[in-house]
Amino acid sequence: MHEANSAVSPKDRFLTVYGRKPVLEALDDPSLEVDKVILADTARGPAVGEIQRAAKAAGVRVQRASAHRVKVLAGNGKQDQGVLADVVAPRMRPLSAALAAPEPPRRVLLLDGITTPANVGMILRTATAAGIDGVVVPRRGVATLDPLVVKASAGVAFRAPVLRCASAPEAAGMLAGAGYGLYALGADTGEPVFEAELPARVAFVLGGETAGVGPEVAELVTGWLSIPMPGDVESLNVSAAAAVLCFDLVRRERARRAR
Repeated sequence: MHEANSAVSPKDRFLTVYGRKPVLEALDDPSLEVDKVILADTARGPAVGEIQRAAKAAGVRVQRASAHRVKVLAGNGKQDQGVLADVVAPRMRPLSAALAAPEPPRRVLLLDGITTPANVGMILRTATAAGIDGVVVPRRGVATLDPLVVKASAGVAFRAPVLRCASAPEAAGMLAGAGYGLYALGADTGEPVFEAELPARVAFVLGGETAGVGPEVAELVTGWLSIPMPGDVESLNVSAAAAVLCFDLVRRERARRAR
């Protein structure tokens, strides 16, 4: 299965932040590279002037566009405040490019239907902290990588190893075709995650907050994993479950190196 038109989407290169305060914060952060700022023709006032001065000081180009165009690009007509910025995400790339690289990622997470920005942001932060090679964030069916996700990640989303594709089923097909074992995390089914024998190249599917792993992805799953919970709790939040999984992989890697 091939990813259509993956190389041309700006969503494979940038994180778009919108709103006057987030854009100003991005421009003022020396660790970030802002590609461009887009201001609505209707945007005026002291805050806009401050953004223009900050962009000039940072050497960032400013473009004007219609208010409607800014809303479309931001994807959030209620909170864009007539301004957005494209911030370069240096570790973001298409999933197809990652799989075709001389050294493809060994361990990846695949997000399937996770629609709460806070969960996506926290997963990106945890995965980056744990040294996971890639987090597949599809453009459809998962929360948009926007300021809410950036905030939940405490800014780590900008440098997280994000892999982009159109949808989770497409990603699952690509990963399976590339020889990855696909393991889905379930609430109470499957082998305990701490005991499972895992292949060298593995993708872990994290399902949505309510529906879990979608049926199209489930058809391609190699096996199911569970997190043992001796206490009287039915399940963990998906971002908490991701943290348990990620740091069990850290434990495994440390044990492997110690042998």
